[in-house]
Amino acid sequence: MTVKVAVVGLGWAGRELWLPLLREHADFEVVAAVDADPASRAAFAKTAGIPVHAGVEALSAREVDLAVVAVPNHLHAEVAGSLMATGIPVFLEKPVCLTSAEVDVLAAAERSGGMLLAGSAARYRADVAALAQLVPDLGDVRHVDLAWVRSRGVPRAGWFTQRDKAGGGVLFDLGWHLLDTLAHLLGPGRFTQVTGSTSDDFVNVGAWSAAWRKDSSGADTADVEDTARGFLVRDDGVSVSLRASWASHEARDVTLIRVEGSAGVAELQCTFGFSPNRRPEPELTLTSEGTTTPITLPAEPIGAEYRRQLDGLAARLADLGNRGAAVAEARPIVRMIENFYASARSARDPRPVPAYQ
Repeated sequence: MTVKVAVVGLGWAGRELWLPLLREHADFEVVAAVDADPASRAAFAKTAGIPVHAGVEALSAREVDLAVVAVPNHLHAEVAGSLMATGIPVFLEKPVCLTSAEVDVLAAAERSGGMLLAGSAARYRADVAALAQLVPDLGDVRHVDLAWVRSRGVPRAGWFTQRDKAGGGVLFDLGWHLLDTLAHLLGPGRFTQVTGSTSDDFVNVGAWSAAWRKDSSGADTADVEDTARGFLVRDDGVSVSLRASWASHEARDVTLIRVEGSAGVAELQCTFGFSPNRRPEPELTLTSEGTTTPITLPAEPIGAEYRRQLDGLAARLADLGNRGAAVAEARPIVRMIENFYASARSARDPRPVPAYQ
């Protein structure tokens, strides 16, 4: 049976990503769209051929089987909670929410009968799937390096670089993808130690923006980080180094995932996302006792992970056993990010350090 979908949010992700993919997919029929901005609604209504509403209260569970929510980060919990309260299941773009309190709100909405599914595209990449197949051969996993470093990739959308609307900067954006991939590879885990630092050298310099994105330029000065670097330890003893950067002095946008175990090391170098400034091909290797073996990877077009995510979405929606899974996976990530920012703030504490006697 075809799933009737409403797309909530007509920014870049809703307009350029989810609407075309949903319309092309045999499992889905887009029956409505929602956006609070009158100009966005007017522009979309000219070619949409479907109702375009100003708010989610116009949607009904009788007419909509699923809402795909791609609104600014600070509205995720509010919008998803409102939809679930009316009986409409929600597929929510990352980050699921911004605070531990918002995690609790979403958990309560699901306990009342709602269903929340989370967008997590990276785990659906063919190269990440190949890496996951190597993990059991690595023995006891000891350490993971996670990095996604762009050359020039600061989002130009106004809300994306405003802390009160985005929650933070690159850590909530690229960092969430990396942390979700970690949970996919090793299973969910709580972070018992978190040390982090942030910097904002590029975020307010126009030359470092992501020209390939179809964002509208924001007039406000950005107040979020463009780079986050941290060292984490999970409750299973695995240490994690993390770097996420919207901009850098590197020549290309590169994603690195390196998993070190007692029996070997697996390393994936690729480029997550849609940037055209990417590695030509992903490379995956397995190293053990001084011998490095390249692993053959299937070729796939940019963005295939999003199409692949939709392939299983209708089945996930129909399985009530998935209720609670998105919240359970989001909770340790949100808590880690809260602790990461707290660590970064404490490192910049202006109070003088007492001199040793």
